[in-house]
Amino acid sequence: MHPDRALVEAVLAGAPGAFERLVGEYQGLCWHIVHRLVRDADDARDLCQDTFLRVYQNLHQYRHDCPLKHWIGRVAYSIALRHLERRRIALDAELRSDEALLTAEDQVETFDYVAACDDAAAARRLHDAIETLPPLPRMLLTLHHLDDVPIPEIAQITALPVGTIKSHLFRARLKLRERLETGAT
Repeated sequence: MHPDRALVEAVLAGAPGAFERLVGEYQGLCWHIVHRLVRDADDARDLCQDTFLRVYQNLHQYRHDCPLKHWIGRVAYSIALRHLERRRIALDAELRSDEALLTAEDQVETFDYVAACDDAAAARRLHDAIETLPPLPRMLLTLHHLDDVPIPEIAQITALPVGTIKSHLFRARLKLRERLETGAT
């Protein structure tokens, strides 16, 4: 039996520790997708909990037609996008009513490449440049280049066409190169 199928069946059967195993296996992917999109650690934690709650409530709908990783990634991606949309709508409403803008403090995450980089200043510039990218290209870039997720898997997680993902990656790399060459972040 395929490991995904066995894990799903164990969770659905209420086997002790099965859901905890599922969360343990996929929480890194969930965190990466959500945090790269929303950039706020507190919101990301809440949204990851929402993701796994949604997974638990809807696991009976998983049809094994794609890897469980992709299905959970799609749930996380959808929840994060909905959060961004709600936040954008709330911000637009505040602008229309002339109230003060809400500013969210961004939580900066340190990646493994910083520790491996000989030039800490260059690593910091790269990190700062990545953080200036819009949410979707930032998430796609880090998912592909830092987490080594292949483009076809990203396409399954995000439901974006492969060509669109490649275009986002190409433009994001161009922006990074431009920012790093000019020293602007």
